[in-house]
Amino acid sequence: MTLIFLVIFVALIFTYINGFHDTANSIATVVATKVLSPRQAVMLAAVTNLTGAFFGTAVAKTISSGLVDAKVATSEVLICALLAAIFWNLLTWWFGMPASSSHALIGGLCGAALAASHNNWSTIIWSNPSSQHWWLGAGLLWKVVIPMILSPVLGLVIGFFFMGLLYFLLRNWRPITVNHVFGKLQLVSAGVMGLGHGMNDAQKTMGIIALALLTGTTSGVFDHLPNWLSFLRTEAPRPGQSMHIAHWITVLCALTMCAGTAAGGWRIIKTLGHKMVRLHPVHGFAAETTSAIILLTAAKFGMPVSTTHAVTTSIMGVGCAKGLNQMRFDVVERILWAWTLTLPASALAAYLFVKLAQLAGWIP
Repeated sequence: MTLIFLVIFVALIFTYINGFHDTANSIATVVATKVLSPRQAVMLAAVTNLTGAFFGTAVAKTISSGLVDAKVATSEVLICALLAAIFWNLLTWWFGMPASSSHALIGGLCGAALAASHNNWSTIIWSNPSSQHWWLGAGLLWKVVIPMILSPVLGLVIGFFFMGLLYFLLRNWRPITVNHVFGKLQLVSAGVMGLGHGMNDAQKTMGIIALALLTGTTSGVFDHLPNWLSFLRTEAPRPGQSMHIAHWITVLCALTMCAGTAAGGWRIIKTLGHKMVRLHPVHGFAAETTSAIILLTAAKFGMPVSTTHAVTTSIMGVGCAKGLNQMRFDVVERILWAWTLTLPASALAAYLFVKLAQLAGWIP
């Protein structure tokens, strides 16, 4: 029982860190364009992240039952997975690199499950294709790998063409008018971006907590719970159905992410909003709108895509439309390295944590 509560506690620490680590994703551009002050932007992100967490649970269900075999996802294994994700998040935050919290968590979950199963690769759910549409498929391939490739490509392409369209439509506008109009429109786009972030990232920890409760229920840990703790019991979903995410889990994760968001994340804001390309309100509006479309669509289909990837490539696309000579490609290169390393690095860290726990006799 104590381990279950420890999983929930560590999961909430990850959610809090995710909040300030990924705050920059939804507010970097609105701060860089000086439409809002940093304090105002953080409060906007906190409110919209909190709101977004209550819209749907498709991503949470993917994390809880669609990536690894629940039988090996014991409390000890989940703690190792979360610690690996926290380690990578803090490391990349320290260096100001907008790495993906989503992929850090997924990598940690897969690496920990692999180590706990003594290198049984079938523990990881690789692919359960759907006979109807590819986006209805389950497993790492359909829910993680393909969206991981598609979302940055779409961010780059849509951001580029959307910005090009705005350049064409606004070619006769005075610069002062463009800045005035899009300064106000950027408030809307930043809010929708924050909503999409809440719909994606808060739900990932919901899935981890639900997975821990499912393991505790099926292993018999909760068999003798007093009535006032009966809300912890989580039954396994029937074949073809997704796991039910309790409303109290949603509230807890949403409030924790909101608190983390309110703490801010200024190192990454500087990288996204200032170092990569110089932005004006119209550029911020285009980048935020592009990334919001990607995030909201992915959340609808239960794909735990990276908010970081979506917004960063949207900024890249907008920057390329502005002019290739405006881009800081040395910064882009560092960001791409962080992206490439996130999944394998977090998986390796989790794998090593589990192996150390096995040597200590904590995990069989």
